Amino acid sequence: MKNIRKGDEVIVIAGKDKGRRGTVMRVDGDRVLVENVNVVKKHQKPNPAKNVPGGIVEREAPLHLSNVMLFNSVTQKGDRVGTRVLENGRRVRIFRSNNEVVDI
Repeated sequence: MKNIRKGDEVIVIAGKDKGRRGTVMRVDGDRVLVENVNVVKKHQKPNPAKNVPGGIVEREAPLHLSNVMLFNSVTQKGDRVGTRVLENGRRVRIFRSNNEVVDI
């Protein structure tokens, strides 16, 4: 079971954007794309076939999973994540600090 999924709120724990929070837009293997975090400038060539203008475009770049932590709204901090099996056999993610269930 993945610790971080699309739609989760995460906090960056390392790098130039340390301390910033955002929502996960995409998870690709060991990389995660977070909304409005790690914004880089990309020099883009124009593509008339796709009606794309050229110039310098700002966009989010992926971060490594080890540089983000799931945000716990109860403690207002990043928190480690574990898994637990409920009585009905369903596996859920839990916060390690207070054993709160992440998945609803």
